[in-house]
Amino acid sequence: MLGRLLGRGAERPGADSHVLPAPRRRKGGVYALRALGDARVLALVEAAEAGDWAAVKAALAPFDLGREQSVLGQLSVVDGVEEWIVRAADEDKDDQELRATALLISGARHISWGWDARTSARAVDVTREQWQTFYERLRIAEEHLLEAVELRPDWVTPWRQLITSGRGMSLDDNVQEARLAAGLRRDPLDVDIHLEWVSHLQPRWGGEPGQALEFAQKAFAAAPDGHRLGCVVAMARIEEWVESDNRDCLQHPRIRTELREAAERSILHHAYERRLGWQGDYNIFAMALALAGSSTASNVFRELEGVYTEWPWVFMSDPQKAYTRLRKAF
Repeated sequence: MLGRLLGRGAERPGADSHVLPAPRRRKGGVYALRALGDARVLALVEAAEAGDWAAVKAALAPFDLGREQSVLGQLSVVDGVEEWIVRAADEDKDDQELRATALLISGARHISWGWDARTSARAVDVTREQWQTFYERLRIAEEHLLEAVELRPDWVTPWRQLITSGRGMSLDDNVQEARLAAGLRRDPLDVDIHLEWVSHLQPRWGGEPGQALEFAQKAFAAAPDGHRLGCVVAMARIEEWVESDNRDCLQHPRIRTELREAAERSILHHAYERRLGWQGDYNIFAMALALAGSSTASNVFRELEGVYTEWPWVFMSDPQKAYTRLRKAF
């Protein structure tokens, strides 16, 4: 009964034969999630690291990259993928599905690679050479993603990636809004599209204060109980904290209540399904609830059992240390 109240579902993820075992050595009882905690994803990542397209294709069999942003994200951060993935696309030019897959991976990788060049520094601190490299990589990403969209118009993940590249290239709002609409037509409840738009609406990217939160609240209100879209509300509050000079800006009873209710209607609801990468959802709520000083954070940290994901803790100077500190506080 308690398990269902906390959103565990009928079976714990540990019962899945594909779940990677937790490392024996954990610093402070905390460890970073590797390959979404899944042996199949790890095999996919290792094949990409080896530059083995045949092995990548085989490892992709259980997944649908056109809809699984979390798996695509694992490939986008693999160093060196950009060196061979286009050749792979050319080799499979007669296979529409495989070529689209290779182009999608290339597009996502070039966006991540582009941000590596730009770094997380403030715009005024980014050098001219960094900007040039950033734009060039994003231009390639756009080219590849748009071709992938033509080949597989039903996919949703390219549109999330195109919103990201469009933001980096400062494309017109009409273009960005059209991309958002295209993604939502394919999946009106896609969490990653919504999370990306929350980032897009931040003041540092030209948005107005409060826009992102309003967007998130409206989206979640239309979602069924137990849906992941509650994460969008939590992320909007985290972004509010990032934009504020007041580190205690979320320490308000109204905000604590909002986040607790969002958690209870999403990740802690009995209808919530722990899909691949569910720990990312819990980390978003853990950070938001902890920053708000909500006791519900203890429930979320307990369910994570020390599993840490870099996002969204990356907004803190020492992400894993911050996770550990707040985990102990609750």
